[in-house]
Amino acid sequence: MQLMLEKSAAGGGLRERKKRATRAALAEAAVRLAAEHGAEKVTVEAISAAAGVSVRTFFNYFDTRDDAFVVIDADAGARMRRAVLDAPPALSPLEALREAMAAELAEAEQQHELWRLHAEVLHASPHLLARGVGAHMAAEADLADAIAERLRGTGAEGAAPGLYPRLLAAVAGAAVRTSVEHWSTHQEEAAFIDVFHEVFTLLAAGLPAPTA
Repeated sequence: MQLMLEKSAAGGGLRERKKRATRAALAEAAVRLAAEHGAEKVTVEAISAAAGVSVRTFFNYFDTRDDAFVVIDADAGARMRRAVLDAPPALSPLEALREAMAAELAEAEQQHELWRLHAEVLHASPHLLARGVGAHMAAEADLADAIAERLRGTGAEGAAPGLYPRLLAAVAGAAVRTSVEHWSTHQEEAAFIDVFHEVFTLLAAGLPAPTA
């Protein structure tokens, strides 16, 4: 999930929290402007003005204009990787990954509109969509590396040690997308986090077929 904007109560000192808030404001401004006018018509100057910062400040956070549309939260992957590695040893790899993702998605219901706009922006611009897919694959590979490192730390071995981490990271990513899509059309039935946990419960059970 690429759209994971910073939580106001995130850890770190005041300076770091301010930096995360500025990055989040720039990313949100970029997405909203692109959704309204089309990404190709949105300038760095317009994004900066909407976020209340200078153009110079924009380039402190993003190398290019397009990065603001695609790389919404560059630190989310690092946080999830650290959470997977620091999770209690008693948790299975799936449970550790579930908890890491749940922490990032804690405000998913509040960010739902922005997620929708972000998806619209990417799908309306083929080059942005391609970059978004690439960013997603890179983040998935990083999570797989963290899972593999966690397994090595517990002494776990398998016939195909590189396969399990990649598969788990990919399946978890699909689980998050499924949770978001299902909740989006059934918001009145359950909170997002409940749908999220139900999906991971089904995964942990081995996806048994529903009973009549």
